[in-house]
Amino acid sequence: MLDFVYNLFSVETVRAILSFIGIFFVLYLAGYSTFLFASVLVGSSQLFTDIKKRQLHASIHHDYYVPISVIVPAYNEEVTIVQTIQSLLNLDYKIYEIIVVNDGSKDGTEEIVKNTFALRQVMRPIRRQVQCKNQISVFEGTGKGGVPITLINKENGGKADSINMGINAAKYPYFVCMDADSVLQRDSLTKIATPVLENQNVVAVGSMIRISNDSVFEDGRLVQLNLPKKLIPAFQVLEYERSFLASRILLDKFNANMIISGAFGLFKKDAVINIGGYQVGSMGEDMELIVKLHSYYRSNNLPYAIKYAYDAVCWTQAPERLRDLLKQRKRWHIGLLQSLGRHASMITSLSYIYFLIYELLSPVIELVGILVTILAYCFGLLNLKYMLILLIVYALFGSMLTVISFLARNFLSDIRIRKRDIVKAFLLCVPENLFLRFILAWTRLFSILFYRGKKTRWGSIKRYKIDYENSENKEKSA
Repeated sequence: MLDFVYNLFSVETVRAILSFIGIFFVLYLAGYSTFLFASVLVGSSQLFTDIKKRQLHASIHHDYYVPISVIVPAYNEEVTIVQTIQSLLNLDYKIYEIIVVNDGSKDGTEEIVKNTFALRQVMRPIRRQVQCKNQISVFEGTGKGGVPITLINKENGGKADSINMGINAAKYPYFVCMDADSVLQRDSLTKIATPVLENQNVVAVGSMIRISNDSVFEDGRLVQLNLPKKLIPAFQVLEYERSFLASRILLDKFNANMIISGAFGLFKKDAVINIGGYQVGSMGEDMELIVKLHSYYRSNNLPYAIKYAYDAVCWTQAPERLRDLLKQRKRWHIGLLQSLGRHASMITSLSYIYFLIYELLSPVIELVGILVTILAYCFGLLNLKYMLILLIVYALFGSMLTVISFLARNFLSDIRIRKRDIVKAFLLCVPENLFLRFILAWTRLFSILFYRGKKTRWGSIKRYKIDYENSENKEKSA
């Protein structure tokens, strides 16, 4: 290997290349560490400030509500769909409707929704404001508190196509899109709608996504937060807390968030219709939509804001099998590649540069950096002891920030966590930062290298029934 390199380049050229890449790698690590530190600091400070406001009763309480259509795209979700709808019926919100879009499911999704909520078929025309596949049938009914429930059965077209159908059917000026395996807290709709009431230029609002695996819910309230027993979802709890608490709160200060999770997000319907709805064929339809909104409003010099409501919590299932997790992250990374590629004109914005370097290209930079470190040692250009110390400090620093994010999110809120789960979080923070991150880096790298531009399809990830208890059912069983 070394002889081949020596024959191809001169020793001085090789050393110059390795030195340049090594310096860039160190600067990359320093830049990411600084951003992560600033994110955790700002995020924790924001949480602390809001806690103080609540204690002083300084927060604003209002009785104004924005009418919202809640769209739930579903494909083979018979295991979790009823619990998701039940959580929506328990929301502390005045004016909203629930629209379930069944995208040609092959299981019992349609029947279980119709039978559980006593829906009846209607002949309802749906105006096509954005493109989507044809509807097959429409069922309507009312749930707890008189909340309208609509079930639309349509031809299979993918998640983006299903959301577009929901947008066409929505009666209200704002809509929420959420996954069929997720549960909202009772105040989540109120919290995510607050930025719209505060600023008329808000076109989209993101939420805090948290892992529901092994936790217990009752009537839309979390009654017991548990760190998942299995390693894969437990690792993801730490990863989610670091990402959603820290970086998104900081990016929100600069109107720079380019991702709103498909699990739970609020959008102004007219704004989404103006850009043609969700991009069918994208593997990251949620990010694609946000980048399109940024691009549309900036290119037309229109005032807008995309906000992040960290206190609007959505509990979602994390993959429990490694192969499901890798499948999910591969799809996410290809979606990121597609979105940044379609909107390269935004490269002058800091948010685009951040997502390009520290998200899309991060697996390439990190893995190449490790390879160059090994080559530099072989060429005698590296003080191995110094480099190992640097990498260990970097890993411990990242692990420390992960634990701080986890503790800050749970202690600076109304949620309490068991002591054994705190100990478990400390024990898992280093392997999560080193091993899982390394595995995911390889997965994301291969997703880029072997990307062939295939259209998106619904993923096949194993679902588990949510531990969701209804007080009425508990009274009957008692």
